[in-house]
Amino acid sequence: MGIQDTPRLPFYQETGRECALFETAHAKGLPLLLKGPTGCGKTRFVEHMAARLGKTLHTVACHDDLSAADLIGRYLLKGGETIWVDGPLTRAVREGGICYLDEVVEARKDVTVVLHPLTDTRRTLVIDRTGEELVAPREFMLVASYNPGYQNVLKRLKPSTRQRFLSIGFDFPQPEAEIAIVARESGLEAGRVAPLVRLGGAIRRLSGMDLEEGVSTRLLIYAATLMASGMGVMQAIEAAIIEPMTDEADVQRALRDVVATIYG
Repeated sequence: MGIQDTPRLPFYQETGRECALFETAHAKGLPLLLKGPTGCGKTRFVEHMAARLGKTLHTVACHDDLSAADLIGRYLLKGGETIWVDGPLTRAVREGGICYLDEVVEARKDVTVVLHPLTDTRRTLVIDRTGEELVAPREFMLVASYNPGYQNVLKRLKPSTRQRFLSIGFDFPQPEAEIAIVARESGLEAGRVAPLVRLGGAIRRLSGMDLEEGVSTRLLIYAATLMASGMGVMQAIEAAIIEPMTDEADVQRALRDVVATIYG
């Protein structure tokens, strides 16, 4: 949890009209929800757009214990006195920055109570502990993301929350685009990246295996980075794809069989 300042433009390859939609949402003060599988580019997209708009990005990795106080702030003891310290959401509101809540569905339920007034015409943040009611400036933007594939009965983004946001659906890039992305990020030549991307596609098409999700573009970049540094193909794939994806020995064997069909 904390601030991520993005002074330069991180690489992001647009796949549709998502950049224009983000810019319009920012200009109109509308919150935005990004939906898609892990490692498909949601966070990089937000980093890219924050830098493109020249805004400070406050990124919060949501988790089971994340509370409203973690976002808003709290009193802390410093140098023998108690002082108020803003949380990342409050800093973003005060500064007119972008607050990005990654995997917002993982946060505690009291977080959504805080977000609701910021996602309608009020655009306010109430800080009970200090008695403040902050009105978000026009430049402030709230962005959240989640992975619909991980939702269950206990952790589901309620319709009353979803319908407060504009929304963009993300998926893994098409093969040609993914080759370009992996080559650009890893430094591995496109000809050697192409089989890796075919492998990724083959794993994503698997059914009946104990895999919660297919291999992410992020892991393909990791494998290509190892290969670009001189590591052998099989060792790179083992370390960057097979081991991170599963601990089950039988599933690992099945994945190695898929690798063999691509690289055999």
